[in-house]
Amino acid sequence: MVQDQVEGVAQKVVGKVQDVAGAITGDAGTQAEGKVRQAYGNLQESYGQTVDNVRLAVANQPLQGVLIAAAVGFVLGALWNRDR
Repeated sequence: MVQDQVEGVAQKVVGKVQDVAGAITGDAGTQAEGKVRQAYGNLQESYGQTVDNVRLAVANQPLQGVLIAAAVGFVLGALWNRDR
């Protein structure tokens, strides 16, 4: 999803600014928060790219979409029953 990609990039930029500001001021907490925010931004951006790729694959090849949905359902079912 484009929104996730944009938000991920924004999180990475804000995190980088926090990281640098923490390094300049010697504030380890701010610096660590910046690094965490950068990592979160990377994850969010990757999630958005993955959703877009799956959406394209499903649009171009519906059978793959059904197989992906079945695989996700199987994994979620296995995880759900594992704790019981």
